[in-house]
Amino acid sequence: MATQTVEVQTELVELPEPRNEARTAIEPDNDAAPAAPKYDGATLLKLISAGFSFFVAGVNDGSTGALIPYFMRQYDINTTLVSILFAANFLGWLFTAIVNTHLSQYLDLGAMLAIGAACQVIGYALRAWGPPFGLLAFSFWCVTVGQAFQDTHANTFVAKVPGAHRWLGFIHAMYMAGCLVGPFVATAVASATVVSRWYLFYTFPLGLGVANLALVFVAFRTSIGRAPRAAASDDTTSGREQATSRNKDASNLIKTAVRTPSVWLLSLFFFFFLGAAITTGGWLVEYLVVVRGGDLAQMGYVPAGYNGGCFLGRLLLAEPTQRLGERRMVLIYCVLCIGLQLLFWLVPNIIAASIAVSVLGFFSGPFFATGISVASKLFPPAIHATALAFVFVIGQIGGSVFPITTGILATRIGVTVLQPVLVALFAATALTWLCIPSPKSTANAALHQE
Repeated sequence: MATQTVEVQTELVELPEPRNEARTAIEPDNDAAPAAPKYDGATLLKLISAGFSFFVAGVNDGSTGALIPYFMRQYDINTTLVSILFAANFLGWLFTAIVNTHLSQYLDLGAMLAIGAACQVIGYALRAWGPPFGLLAFSFWCVTVGQAFQDTHANTFVAKVPGAHRWLGFIHAMYMAGCLVGPFVATAVASATVVSRWYLFYTFPLGLGVANLALVFVAFRTSIGRAPRAAASDDTTSGREQATSRNKDASNLIKTAVRTPSVWLLSLFFFFFLGAAITTGGWLVEYLVVVRGGDLAQMGYVPAGYNGGCFLGRLLLAEPTQRLGERRMVLIYCVLCIGLQLLFWLVPNIIAASIAVSVLGFFSGPFFATGISVASKLFPPAIHATALAFVFVIGQIGGSVFPITTGILATRIGVTVLQPVLVALFAATALTWLCIPSPKSTANAALHQE
């Protein structure tokens, strides 16, 4: 998904409900000794719902790399054509970025999350019967639109609760938990018969998607509907005038977001990071099969090691990353990832490669949640959802362009091109992180004080 997913807000107009609902948590007394914040039952249920939505997205995204070899063999397509699926993902994020801010002026938080969950259910239903390749590509677009709505608004909501760095680590760890489960289930289903029936795997995320939709309706039931309207200065204000006003508000939010330098800098960070992460997940199995001579039925499980490493990294490194300094620690992780990627490249052994990829996943695990945490401190509060959508879109451009480019180069040169591409992407990730300003001097940093 996510995502990893490509993951993408000036005080003009604030999003309804997400901010207010997040603050239903009970914050500790400022004069008291530091303690873990307490949350009421409704807030905890919302956080669980947000985490589960990321788990569903992870199951989808984590299974793609394991299933790409089966797509290529069933539809008789090469690496260039299979890259259409990554392009469909990008178009889904782009569509969401265009309509998200405008829809948010009319629909409340729960409604936006429900639309996202429903789009995913439709996409999984289209895949579950082995559709033609064109319809398969459309289903990737549909699922990505749903993920984009849920990711953007769930991230915005969670970033505003007390102790947000922990909860951001939790929901993004849930994404990686889904990525860990996805390859195991997908490979088991796809390799169960001589003639692969890989499409039956999608009955699994379909069931999860229905549960995700139901949980959204329960957890966010008070905000499923139209966004509250601002008090009109004149009772005779027409509906057309109100719509025009909301469209202007949306346009102002978009303009403010794209004029904020930190939005572009965070976008570049996610552009290269998601490019590296999605390229790794998408082409890892094909590389191990073609270049290292691995067995397809066994190599399909290797991405689970990478995703498992990411899962543990997001759980275990969230607290030390926040306490020891987000900027310093992410830079250290980047250097370690480059070293591990070089080990994977230069040591021609499948076992060593599998271990290196798993450890690489562990150290790259905190990148996404830490980036969102920094973004919530750098961006003005009113543009959080708009700016995050923009950041995710730029990130997903990287998450689409680099896998597509790798596929095109693999057709002409061979899948060996994967390794230098990944080293360059992790190096670019480190360089862009150095360019991001420190949030400690911004007023928004107060959002994350406990």
